[in-house]
Amino acid sequence: MNADTTGPHVVVAGGGIAGLAAAHRLLAGGASVTLLEGDDRLGGKLLAGEIAGAPVDLGAESLLARRPEAVALARDVGLGERLQGPATTTASVWSRGRLVPMPKGHVMGVPGDARAVEGLLSEEGVRRIGQDGDLPPTEIGDDTAIGAYVAARMGHEVVDRLVEPLLGGVYAGDAYRISMKAAVPALFDAARRHPTLTEAVRAVQRAGAAVPADAAGAATGLGGSVFAGLDGGIGTLPAAVAAAVRAAGGEIRTGTPVTALRRTGATGWQVVTPGRVLDADAVLLATPAGPAAGLLADHAPAAAAELAAVEYASMALVTLAFRRADMPALAGSGFLVPPVDGHTIKASTFSSRKWRWVSEQAPDLFLLRTSVGRHGEEEQLHRDDTDLVAASLKDLAAATGLTARPVATTVTRWTGGLPQYPVGHLARVARVREAVAALPGLRLAGAAYDGVGIPACIASAHRAADEIIATRRTPHPGAGHSS
Repeated sequence: MNADTTGPHVVVAGGGIAGLAAAHRLLAGGASVTLLEGDDRLGGKLLAGEIAGAPVDLGAESLLARRPEAVALARDVGLGERLQGPATTTASVWSRGRLVPMPKGHVMGVPGDARAVEGLLSEEGVRRIGQDGDLPPTEIGDDTAIGAYVAARMGHEVVDRLVEPLLGGVYAGDAYRISMKAAVPALFDAARRHPTLTEAVRAVQRAGAAVPADAAGAATGLGGSVFAGLDGGIGTLPAAVAAAVRAAGGEIRTGTPVTALRRTGATGWQVVTPGRVLDADAVLLATPAGPAAGLLADHAPAAAAELAAVEYASMALVTLAFRRADMPALAGSGFLVPPVDGHTIKASTFSSRKWRWVSEQAPDLFLLRTSVGRHGEEEQLHRDDTDLVAASLKDLAAATGLTARPVATTVTRWTGGLPQYPVGHLARVARVREAVAALPGLRLAGAAYDGVGIPACIASAHRAADEIIATRRTPHPGAGHSS
């Protein structure tokens, strides 16, 4: 049972990082909280595990450090001293059979100078980028697909060999469908103000340069690091947040899916689970879009229809442990793979080079991982573990010369793990929020709305929690009790 408070009782459905962050925020705002997670564990796509006795992330392995939300949450729950930037940030692109250093001076793969991509693109591809300045301005409208827009301005090659693999690492999606407004908002805004894409990229770069790296990292204490990890893995963050929630009086129940919502009176709710019905002043849904749509079908059918249409991509992570003595010299933090080349893997991260904590905790091993699967490639996840490992080793050998055999392997499947952000996504989210706003004491949070990264999910949770606190100061009679 929740601790007695003068604030409202809020039920949070979903125990991923968004739901946990929402519960943490609600408790800080004076609410009493019950968090319900249908799975038998917390954390969603953040998952700590081990391979060959060494700790490793089996889900998300870094967070964007230049946004404050995730770093601040980690500090709030006692993990501040474990935050660390990558040991190396250099990466490559495996293109046309060779590893090419990742070009500098680009915005999500879109160059501000054709010379920056001379080592990666063909001479024709480089010349095509230079033609951007000769083209008339492109009308963007309310939204556009980043791949289609960039291809029209600079040619398909820059999309296929740079934009696509970079965006694929974030969304596991198709750059020719992904919303520029949602995925790269700074570039979208700049492209509407400038006659050429080159000028727009340079404007974004100037804006970024106006904030020195040391100043950008000052709030996080991580210097100029764009990304950060946690000693022991990003997957340890959910347990720390859950411990803080419980310490503040929150109740957390795993293995408890929410099966239905009922209105009680003008403002209250009943939350139905297989074993109990909870009365609540407010409900915060931090589930994927599909389950949220099911729960909203009777209360906000328009919002439910919009959420049911959100598509998800599935992917698998193949984690491999090798004897360090068997490894060839591998440079940088890993490499990205353009889909156009037809390989199985879409990226590889050299974990033992990227993260000091991985190397320190497993000094005799070399850990790396590959990712397999994009939107529309769900068949990849139907391959058995042995097949996925073999395909990964084949691609790694071709890319790096690696011929060693792993001492241990782990395949982690993330079915329906990443929501897709096609053109019009932000307009869809606005319509969903407008429809849900008509329901007193109900809010939504998670990766399906404002960004798939960890800080974006936390920001989404904070927004929903703050809105509930602002409108639910008076507790509903009987809130927190079960029937």
